[in-house]
Amino acid sequence: MQSPVIPPGALSRRQMLARAAGVLGAWAAFSAFPVLRAAPGRRRFRVGACDWSLGKMGDPGAFDLAREIGLDGVQVSVGTVADDLKLRRPDVQREYREAARRTGVAIASLALGELNHVPFKSDPRTVEWVSDSIDVCRALGARVVLLAFFNKGDLRDDPSGVDEVVRRLKRLAPGAEKAGVVLGIESWLSAEAHLDILRRVGSRAVQVYYDCCNSNDRGYDICSEIRALGRQRICEFHFKENGALLGQGKVDYRKVRAALDEIGYRGWVQIEGALPAGADLLESYRANCRFVREVLG
Repeated sequence: MQSPVIPPGALSRRQMLARAAGVLGAWAAFSAFPVLRAAPGRRRFRVGACDWSLGKMGDPGAFDLAREIGLDGVQVSVGTVADDLKLRRPDVQREYREAARRTGVAIASLALGELNHVPFKSDPRTVEWVSDSIDVCRALGARVVLLAFFNKGDLRDDPSGVDEVVRRLKRLAPGAEKAGVVLGIESWLSAEAHLDILRRVGSRAVQVYYDCCNSNDRGYDICSEIRALGRQRICEFHFKENGALLGQGKVDYRKVRAALDEIGYRGWVQIEGALPAGADLLESYRANCRFVREVLG
């Protein structure tokens, strides 16, 4: 319904002042809700969760659940040996793009968790997997692939394994750079050991995927590590607890926030784990999401 057109000069000074006051009052009320006005891409932090932590690994239904929780995005697994890393298939990629479009929940980043069982440091198949994941990233509009180095892929006390990882990353880095994709190393290593790998690879396309809980469990000073790595070397964060809700476990995430402020980090924070035994997943993740948004502001 259109407003009536008022001819020029038809308003008295009192009417004009009243109308101006109304506009200013409406603007003041509107500006009290900056989060509603800010587009998601302009927020300093965006909050997602790992599809495996949502019980939806390899399932586009993760996006519907993420919307129920109130998340901005989902970190998506590329797949397993059993499904031939199915996210590499164009038809599966279409399903994920459609799920993201339909729900308004972003494909935040990808993860190659299968490297925990088929180690990047030793199995030749994994070089192709990582290369393919770069292409998948581009197809899905994401920019980060988490490379996991736990279990069989653990790099601690394995200098020859680290050497091979460096060699392979140096081969893959140019392709990642060209695609605008970052390969994020998540491991049990310290910040110092990670920095050594990054220095040897020598590419902005290889960074650290920092898991606060993992590093805290290893006894590292996580806030000092975050400062040492800095904004240019950390691609994303996992906010995680084992067997507890965020804010009720071992990690002081308010101190982590202060460290993020110091390095000027902006980007994705993914919730992983943080599910007490026997707890309802949906309600637990709603609580985790509220906590992270409160801490990040």
